[in-house]
Amino acid sequence: MDHKVHTERYELIFQLSGAADDVVRVRLTDRLGAGGFPVYEDETGIVRAEISDRGEVRMLASGGHQDPGTPLLARPLNEDAPRTP
Repeated sequence: MDHKVHTERYELIFQLSGAADDVVRVRLTDRLGAGGFPVYEDETGIVRAEISDRGEVRMLASGGHQDPGTPLLARPLNEDAPRTP
């Protein structure tokens, strides 16, 4: 049986017009998306994304009338790296 090891956490980087980038941290869930890749979500459960093993991101709506933007980048977080607030 093939057991893949997935990155536990990512930072999703969104570019806002005329402002600093918006960064959302997401964590691996036990769900898979339509593409067969793991689903990640932020601590609120509102921001959800399916992230492929190549770092490709598909944002997933977590509620009605939601139209999530696409991040510029999904950056894997090293669990041993210092955490910033």
